[in-house]
Amino acid sequence: MRLLRRPPESPEEAALMDEKIRMTEVTISLVLRIGVAVSVLIFIVGLIVMFVHHPEYATFSGSFSFHSLTSQTTAFPHSFSGLWSSLSKGQGRGIIVLGTMILILTPVIRVAVAIVSFSIEKDPAMTIVTIYVFVVLILSFFLAGA
Repeated sequence: MRLLRRPPESPEEAALMDEKIRMTEVTISLVLRIGVAVSVLIFIVGLIVMFVHHPEYATFSGSFSFHSLTSQTTAFPHSFSGLWSSLSKGQGRGIIVLGTMILILTPVIRVAVAIVSFSIEKDPAMTIVTIYVFVVLILSFFLAGA
């Protein structure tokens, strides 16, 4: 198996290869932009829902304040079942966690798109490297909880 990309044989083939590379870059850029925008919008909706349901969270002093909201003892969903339960109840904190999860998954989706793009470009070396990066990313999620 040859790991190097075959050089273009004609100017038309070179132009086609340049167009494929440009489309790959545009696609990856779009994935990142859309992922960040969607996660920020979901996060903002979660904050609005949370502060509408609990206006006391907005105070910076008193018995319940912003500082207690951001402490380690605050009950935010820490599992998929907890997230689903929070979302089904319409809780703002569940919506915020969903936005955070989408933000975390955005680079993973970007790497998956890169695998497909490099495969379409017929660039075996970059495809193999990107598959390795994808596997390491996925393993890091599982090993982080160990």
